[in-house]
Amino acid sequence: MLTQEELVQMDRSTAAPANLLQSEQFASDNYSGICPEALEYMLQANPGSAPAYGDDIWTQKAADRFRALFETDCEVFFTFNGTAANALSLAALCQSYHSVICHETAHVETDECGAPEFASNGSKLLLGKGDHGKLSPESIATLVQKRSDIHYPKPKVISLTQATEVGTIYTIDELLAIQAVADRYQLRIHMDGARFANAIATLKVKPADLTWKCGVDVLCFCGTKNGMAVGEAILFFDKNLAEDFAYRCKQAGQLASKMRFISAPWLGLLETGAWLANAEHANASAAYLEQQLTQIPGVKLLFPRQANGVFVQLPEPAIEALRAEGWLFYTFIGTEGVRFMCSWATTRARIDQLVQAVQQVMKAQVER
Repeated sequence: MLTQEELVQMDRSTAAPANLLQSEQFASDNYSGICPEALEYMLQANPGSAPAYGDDIWTQKAADRFRALFETDCEVFFTFNGTAANALSLAALCQSYHSVICHETAHVETDECGAPEFASNGSKLLLGKGDHGKLSPESIATLVQKRSDIHYPKPKVISLTQATEVGTIYTIDELLAIQAVADRYQLRIHMDGARFANAIATLKVKPADLTWKCGVDVLCFCGTKNGMAVGEAILFFDKNLAEDFAYRCKQAGQLASKMRFISAPWLGLLETGAWLANAEHANASAAYLEQQLTQIPGVKLLFPRQANGVFVQLPEPAIEALRAEGWLFYTFIGTEGVRFMCSWATTRARIDQLVQAVQQVMKAQVER
């Protein structure tokens, strides 16, 4: 059952008008609009003019806020999207003859169209295994020890997704175990923080505890999934690795001329605490959705629900019936695996509508 704290977080988003409620979907937290705090700060940055290419006060303040939040003097860069953030930061950590170790379900492997390899001029991705979408220290060591001859790309970086592609979360102890392996083999650690805020909301720890204090060299912190229209932040905790990174961003078309419209919304999330409130609401919404779905006969939970995604197994006819009714969701985990994702804007009313729809299609399966 949901705790009182989780129920309170469900109030993050007020009830939506009926016409908007009908359009609310569960395919991705990318589907949501701009949260009020991000939009308000963008509007504040709009009047008049400001220096271009990140030389504005908004970008400076947002970068300083990140340094304060993470309790360290890190280098901060902003890009338009997560693919660029991951690809460019990985390219900064290795050469073309190096390799990047990641989980076999990692976003950099399955959903970025070869961007990490492209940006690094050919660094190879080595795929490791681990339960519930998490790379294990043992699988990392196995890949490093597989070959050490000059004919094989030398392992240089570990890439971790937090939260993972199946909605699970690396704990501090798990990250420290991976750091030990990284130190043993002199590997850098990159963290794809597409849902980093959701991981913080779940573990209730400080951002520093889940990043540089566990050996993470670079974090890609997602803004789009957390309530912004566009924009990701790249934090280099090892500032030496950020040398000439601004040039890399420019070359890749990721240096926004009107940078303040990326950094000002970030400042809105950070100054008001909305970055965490949004994640807490999304997590609580997913907890409620999980609670309701698992009460339906025949619905099986595929992975532990630890962030804002619920993964369940449904019969293929039920999946087709839901889609025929206009429901949108992803099915990239096996033929009968369904992902329902909640966002900062997810409403209880729409969750109830989804649950009712699942109940109806599952009942129809029984009656056949």
